[in-house]
Amino acid sequence: MNEPQQTWTETIDADHSLFDLKLKEVWRYKDLVYMFVKRDFVSSFKQTVLGPIWFFINPILTTIVYLVIFGRIAKLPTDDAPPLLFYLAGVTLWNYFSTSLLATSTTFAGNAGIFGKVYFPRLVTPLSIVISNLMRLGVQFLLFILVWAYYLSKGQVNPNWWVLATPFLILLMAFFSLGLGMIFSALTTKYKDLSMLLGFGVSLFMYATPVIYPTSALRGAFKELALYNPLTGIFECFKYAWLGVGDFSPTMLGISSLIIVIIMAIGVVIFNKVEKTFMDTV
Repeated sequence: MNEPQQTWTETIDADHSLFDLKLKEVWRYKDLVYMFVKRDFVSSFKQTVLGPIWFFINPILTTIVYLVIFGRIAKLPTDDAPPLLFYLAGVTLWNYFSTSLLATSTTFAGNAGIFGKVYFPRLVTPLSIVISNLMRLGVQFLLFILVWAYYLSKGQVNPNWWVLATPFLILLMAFFSLGLGMIFSALTTKYKDLSMLLGFGVSLFMYATPVIYPTSALRGAFKELALYNPLTGIFECFKYAWLGVGDFSPTMLGISSLIIVIIMAIGVVIFNKVEKTFMDTV
């Protein structure tokens, strides 16, 4: 008697294109993405007294420190925008980018135990990190809107139609942190020192980004170099849209978008290449 032929519902194959994001496969594991997002959100404030209120405390305290140090002492210009709102806008965006990048950069090292036991698309992990941080950004953006509404009622800000581009700006930041995070995550599986340097490097990168100053304050070569920072166009567009200040131009956003697409492509290639052998080096 012939035995029924077995058919496989899932085939795990390491031989695939380095540019393949496996988005269809990721979609099938959307419940796992949701579980990881929930885990990251809950674990951040587990056993804390104030819980999600820290989402508000962090940007408020950081903005006050910047206001005192860079506004009152260093007297950096804010293009005539209310200093408190100017720094809060920068802090809100920067917190999302830096947190997403640092968390994504530990994808392989931080999840080696899970990756070695269970199969699922590895992109699920960094993607869930970026999404969970979007929830935090949403809470902090609400704080920004409340402060912005106060200054708007006093006629001290001049928003324009570029505010409609805000979702696109956030998407660009998500792609940039995801692409850059995947690159560092792949590299740190072999070069552990990079994980030590990344935190310091991100802190320095903030000063190369118009978080605490406008690009109009830069001169000469510094201003030209700033245009090649992918975050410059994003931050300047955001401040121009909501505050009505800055030297923003669509060209800046176009340059940022192009560089981010390139970095995302490089991140996908490196991530896909390393995921096949990373268990041998972690």
